[in-house]
Amino acid sequence: MLNVLGRLWLPAVISAAVSYLLGSISFSIIFTRMFDHRDIRTLGSGNAGFTNVLRSVGVKAGVFTFIFDFGKGALSICLSKAIFGYFCSANSLPYYFIQYGAYVAGLACIIGHIYPLYFKFKGGKGILASAGIILLIDWRVFIVVMSVFAICFAIKRIVSIGSICAAVSFPIANLVVTLCDRYAYSGSGSAPFSYAWITTALSAAFSVILIYKHKANIARIKNGTEQALTIKHN
Repeated sequence: MLNVLGRLWLPAVISAAVSYLLGSISFSIIFTRMFDHRDIRTLGSGNAGFTNVLRSVGVKAGVFTFIFDFGKGALSICLSKAIFGYFCSANSLPYYFIQYGAYVAGLACIIGHIYPLYFKFKGGKGILASAGIILLIDWRVFIVVMSVFAICFAIKRIVSIGSICAAVSFPIANLVVTLCDRYAYSGSGSAPFSYAWITTALSAAFSVILIYKHKANIARIKNGTEQALTIKHN
């Protein structure tokens, strides 16, 4: 095991560094400056995220923010899988190490989004980027998580409630899907039983970070002052 880890530290560092730098590109800040010539962090809730862009800037900037924030999360996983795929192939390591690398890269991308190097370490909450990450990690988990978000948002019309519930559902959905995979494909080429628990622990780290970034929203939900989604029309 130590020998395997010794061969994977380099792709892990490369993937994490690339993903952090990619995550640090805050498209909500960029597109708000392009369309409104202001800093999104001084508008509305002060959060550099898609919802605040919709409320404070408008649909056009919001659509661009949505596409690029989601896309950078997905791209971070594509790059990580390419990097880990090369190293795993060169060292004859099993495929599931590529997935471990994807979770690590995803976490680095989210940290970059929340604490962006290029914008004085003040970014967004990471929900859209996380959605892109989860889609490229496992589309089945993505469907579950997005279904939870859609149901919770449809009931309350409050984005933060949907986001928090989706974050909670991520490790649960990950565990169920990976365990089902383990029992459905239990041949010699399948991932070890520990794979489900390791990836679930990594997905739980996502949840902790995302929920922590919503602590102010949670306080407003408790006292009934959290706003439903509104859109600025321009």
